[in-house]
Amino acid sequence: MANQDNIELSSPSQQQNQKSAEGRTLHVHFSWKKFKTLITEGDDPKSKPLYIVDYKSFKPNLIFTNAQDKTTFGTGTLHPVSINADCDFRGRHIQIKALKRWKTAYEHHSLTYSDTETPVTMTWTSDSDFKTWDFICLDPQQNPVAKFAANLWDLKKIGKIEFLGPKAAMSEALREELLVTGMTLFYCMTLRATSIVSFFGAIFARPGHVEPEGPTTSEHVPGVEEGRVPGVEESHVGSSSQSH
Repeated sequence: MANQDNIELSSPSQQQNQKSAEGRTLHVHFSWKKFKTLITEGDDPKSKPLYIVDYKSFKPNLIFTNAQDKTTFGTGTLHPVSINADCDFRGRHIQIKALKRWKTAYEHHSLTYSDTETPVTMTWTSDSDFKTWDFICLDPQQNPVAKFAANLWDLKKIGKIEFLGPKAAMSEALREELLVTGMTLFYCMTLRATSIVSFFGAIFARPGHVEPEGPTTSEHVPGVEEGRVPGVEESHVGSSSQSH
């Protein structure tokens, strides 16, 4: 009976569902007509988007919106001189801090990945070849949690983000946090690679770890249930970029 129970618990359909969930991939398409990025589950840019990313000239530079309910759940801010970046995810500030001057090595503190009320440290590294620039997020045990593969030569199909491991499969909040931090880091590194100001910023930068955070008293932040993120005007929610 025990063997039969085990067989039932690991039926082919359940195994297939678990495998597809753990290997979930989102595709990142840029629309020049709308000047925004569409995040879809399918590789077809015409498929219905899950998320929309708007671009602004002034901070926050990236606005992440749920395509279904038009609520803003995150933002990303780049800096012309500093090699660090900043995010806001559902009302919580997240700093993406450089660990090295001339190497893609960053970290941020994640509350959605933590099993307690104290955030844990997630590390970002990268690898590249002639076609893609991969940004890989590692958990505190150095296990890969997500990989954002950016296409170097495609102006429309920006890339794809693959979520790895059971936590990313089970937690939509974690996937959204990784989407916000991963895309913000990608544009941060793109700015660093193309701006002479960022080059001198790296020379005078002080790399190091993010300051430790204490346990949170509550995950509730006013305005989050309506999809508002502090620092983002309501006119940004679900709206097209007006500055381009």
